[in-house]
Amino acid sequence: MGRLTQEEKTFYKENGYIVLKDVLSEEELDAISEEYDKLFARKNQDKMESSWVGSDANDRKTDAEQTVKGIHNLQFHHAVFNAFLFSSKLLDALEDIMETGNIVLHHTKAHLKPPEKGAAYPMHQDYHYFPYQNDSMVAAFLHLDAAGPDNGGLFVYPGSHKLGPQEDVGVQESNFHYVDQTKFSLEKATPVVADRGDVVVFSYLLVHGSPANRSRRPRRMLLLQAAAAHDQPLGRQPARPGQGWLLRGCNFHRDASISKRFETN
Repeated sequence: MGRLTQEEKTFYKENGYIVLKDVLSEEELDAISEEYDKLFARKNQDKMESSWVGSDANDRKTDAEQTVKGIHNLQFHHAVFNAFLFSSKLLDALEDIMETGNIVLHHTKAHLKPPEKGAAYPMHQDYHYFPYQNDSMVAAFLHLDAAGPDNGGLFVYPGSHKLGPQEDVGVQESNFHYVDQTKFSLEKATPVVADRGDVVVFSYLLVHGSPANRSRRPRRMLLLQAAAAHDQPLGRQPARPGQGWLLRGCNFHRDASISKRFETN
């Protein structure tokens, strides 16, 4: 894959996302998938870190068994996940997309949509969870399974990143953030059909979400979110484990101390 072509750079700028192929080898994907399954099995016996049970009260009433299971900070559970975080092919692409060679980790997480009962997630912008001054934040979303509309794959509004932050409707109703679902309906969004191993990189301003998994196949994913090292959070924000790790380059910020830029314990 290597560096992005000019056509790929233009596609990202116009649409706010791009699908990358062949970021990891088959051996790396197999190893990550194996440890991913073991991790979720362990958490199921203990306590899942997070779960989503539907996009609104109606969903929760009619689809009580629907869920999206989540685990954060994967790099603290097994070293194999670092193959993704420090993939040279991924970081080459992020340099072109973010237009900087200085990239810091914000956080990692994994979401599992179980077969036939994986809940839908409403259209939202990641911006509302952790706004930054220069909006450099991007997500790199690794598919461990082929994904599409049938098994709860990603849907996006191409070009919506250019609209800037939209009204945060979700915070008025729940602990989650999402945009007006009548303005940005799932039905009018564009599905991102991905093969196993594909990585979708998208701006944290891109409006995105996903339907329920009604298929007999799981939808396993993991992602990292990264920002330019020189960018700063808007207001005080909670610091996440591993936040500020340099994935590539240097941190020239005059105050690189995480404890001074974020709320830490």
